[in-house]
Amino acid sequence: MKWDVTPYRDTVMDYAKVLLGQDSPSGFTAGAVDAAEEIARGQGYATRRDNKGNLTILVPGRDHSKTVGLCAHVDTLGLMVRSVTADGRLLVTRIGGPLMPTLDGEYCRIYTRNGKVYTGTILSLSPAAHVEDDAATRTRDEKNMAVRIDEVVHSREEVHKLGICPGDYVCYDTKTQVTPSGFLKSRFLDDKASAACLLTTLKILRDKGQSPRYDTEITLTVYEEVGHGGATFSDQLTELLAVDMGCIGEELQCTEEQVSICAKDSAGPYDYEMVGRLVSLGQENGVDFAVDVYPHYSSDATVAWRSGKDVKAALIGPGVHASHGMERTHWLGLKATVELIGLYLDAE
Repeated sequence: MKWDVTPYRDTVMDYAKVLLGQDSPSGFTAGAVDAAEEIARGQGYATRRDNKGNLTILVPGRDHSKTVGLCAHVDTLGLMVRSVTADGRLLVTRIGGPLMPTLDGEYCRIYTRNGKVYTGTILSLSPAAHVEDDAATRTRDEKNMAVRIDEVVHSREEVHKLGICPGDYVCYDTKTQVTPSGFLKSRFLDDKASAACLLTTLKILRDKGQSPRYDTEITLTVYEEVGHGGATFSDQLTELLAVDMGCIGEELQCTEEQVSICAKDSAGPYDYEMVGRLVSLGQENGVDFAVDVYPHYSSDATVAWRSGKDVKAALIGPGVHASHGMERTHWLGLKATVELIGLYLDAE
């Protein structure tokens, strides 16, 4: 099922922008899941949600003898209010592992339990170069950064009157852009770029009137960034292909213009036969790919294994630069990812 993906360049970019337009740190993902479900149902696919909120898209195959799974995650990194200072600033705790120094100066939204949304800015606790001696050198971490709310408040009590309290989510801007040279740059390409690739795959199948070889379940998970998104995959799956970002950096071969096939990450090796099959499919069909070992990484496939799922698993994804910071990938990497997904779905 080697497709010409080039006509779907705008599709994958548009799907990515829709998903990236929804704030969805782990535990606060309803908007992103709703958006993905609307796309999938609009293409004619049936869906279901589990109790945790994971969305599964059901794709009937030509052969019903087994069921294979693919997954990506639509939850992202984020922050949560942990306390309010005496002068009315919000101290935060991390959701997942955002690189805190990259958040200094970022605009954000604070979502309250009563449905109100306030804006603010994430700043160092020494934000003024004309005042604080350590404005340039103070550590940028949870203990030394806070949110300045865009409301006239000067005390903890005034903040509480707004309805802002510990446990409220703080979501920062993605700054999503598509450049004329083909780059998609945004926070949270990990892993909404991969989710967009899966949704694009579904559109291509529908447009061409094709079906995967086997019954297929595509699941978009909502707790990957905090380590338990893939714990509730169907017991019917015989194998699972996780589609998550490909790593770029020291000792790694992958570029933003390629799809990465991960042989091993920090949780150990992926299924040898599946990885070999993906490599062969890429080689035989001219897909631009790299095989790498990721030093600081685990996926929903790892979680599935640790939760006791008897399933073979492998991991691929578009090459993403500057993970957990200001991320970037390229159209060619997204294209190669969709190509490899299509080949996998049609392979023996």
